[in-house]
Amino acid sequence: NLPPALSSVLPLLSELFCPLISEVNSMINKRLKDVLFTDQWSEVCMDALSPFGYVLVTSQRMQGMLLLVFSKYFHLPFLRGIQTQTTRTGLGGIWGNKGGVSARMDVFGHSICFLNCHLPAHMENSDQRMEDFESILQQQQFEVQAATGVLDHDVVFWFGDLNFRIEDLDMQVVKAAIDSNKLATLWEKDQLNMAKDSEAVLEGFHEGPLKFPPTYKFDVGTDTYDTSGKKRKPAWTDRILWRLRPMAQVSNSMSKRSSFSGLTSGTCVSQHFYRSHMEYTISDHKPVSSIFTLQFPYKADMALVTLFVEDEWREISDAVAKFKVAPNFPRSSWDWIGLYKVGFKHHKDYVTYVWAKQEESDFLRQEHQVIFTEEELPKDSGDFILGYYSNNMSSIVGVTEFYRLLFHVMIYRVKLKY
Repeated sequence: NLPPALSSVLPLLSELFCPLISEVNSMINKRLKDVLFTDQWSEVCMDALSPFGYVLVTSQRMQGMLLLVFSKYFHLPFLRGIQTQTTRTGLGGIWGNKGGVSARMDVFGHSICFLNCHLPAHMENSDQRMEDFESILQQQQFEVQAATGVLDHDVVFWFGDLNFRIEDLDMQVVKAAIDSNKLATLWEKDQLNMAKDSEAVLEGFHEGPLKFPPTYKFDVGTDTYDTSGKKRKPAWTDRILWRLRPMAQVSNSMSKRSSFSGLTSGTCVSQHFYRSHMEYTISDHKPVSSIFTLQFPYKADMALVTLFVEDEWREISDAVAKFKVAPNFPRSSWDWIGLYKVGFKHHKDYVTYVWAKQEESDFLRQEHQVIFTEEELPKDSGDFILGYYSNNMSSIVGVTEFYRLLFHVMIYRVKLKY
């Protein structure tokens, strides 16, 4: 069973799952432990999601900010060009308590960027939030020809503790609107919503209606808004937005910021829900989640490596994996084929592996093979998957086909006495 913290936010039909966490414990002793070992939040997510076929594609940590991207394992060969970036904006760009972490990838030939931001706090810092967001967009550059910047991607998901507040209305008015469920009154005074009319950098960003109460600030352990001496006014600080890349990008000489116009190239993003999870009380924020369907124009996209195996390995001699590579695939002598148990967590979570070395004679072959020796095979039977890991691309570029994903390793060991 999924832990409660994930079960309510993860419909198991999702193909990609992207949890983001802010203000993770980043004390020196804790951070050193996370550097040497996988951080606890990543472990919790992997332990919870791997039994349902999710594999960690990539992650990025910057002090208290953590971004994770999971995918169903059979999509791994079609997730390419995976890169991450970080931008510090705290203390003038020195400290990473504020800023942005991102992950980008091509999904079936279409570029997607996930951007997790933690922007400056407090009511009066709305302009600073916009400046930091612009700085993050300018500094985050990827080594991908077709999408070097965040906004160059076909789809951008922007989320995090954006820290925008509700202006003009005092505490009593805000709480009365919440109690009477007149949230539209507050939405009109939301700083981010108002900024869309004046900030060109926000052009093209969409957000679903905020039909849930403000998610900040609560007394920890309760559903009660802040009763401390500071008495922070409730606000929708935690947000999820998306943007489609327009076909034309037009520079506006009247503004320091870029403006965009034009129509998107056939890509469609549909939001199915956008909600908060008020049942969680471990933080002064309430988590938010959303589910999207992405519909892309068709692109013929074949796996770079196609693996062939027998449905069952009953004897040592069956432990052979054959594979074909695409003509444009850049093989490396450091490529390997991993044997993974069904439910593996990440690309290094293999039971064993063999090198997929490229020999000179391989250039004339259309089909290649590797052999697992008896010493390399697991002692117990079970359900396994083969995955081809590309050293040049730093990702799995081929897995056994979904109708042959499960094969049994049944090796009978008999010790004879003479």
